[in-house]
Amino acid sequence: ASPTANSQQPTANSQQPTANSQQPTANSQQPTANSQRLNVERLAQAVLDARALYPESTLAALYDPLLMPPELLKAHQALDRAVDRCYRPEPFPDDQARVEHLFALYEQLTAPLLPATPRTRRRRNQ
Repeated sequence: ASPTANSQQPTANSQQPTANSQQPTANSQQPTANSQRLNVERLAQAVLDARALYPESTLAALYDPLLMPPELLKAHQALDRAVDRCYRPEPFPDDQARVEHLFALYEQLTAPLLPATPRTRRRRNQ
């Protein structure tokens, strides 16, 4: 690798988590963003692996709520919990609470991008 490529990568002295901090320990308050990302990646692969157990099944059949294989359901539930923990430490009680939380975050992120006062259109005199 060239020096310029390495200079863009986080170093061991940067604020990025080190290899020893990727997995949360009993003493840590919250997992790091990097450990959460790695966990989500691992669990997403578990979903793909569970789907691969049924190569003859269509996605429609795999995701039919009445026919979904237990391995796939468990893999998705684990992935959903991990993704939820990326947004807040406590689980969401239901989908509505999850959507409300995500929209509130979206509003916070996009508020600086919106004009301070909404523009109104003038009507033309006819």
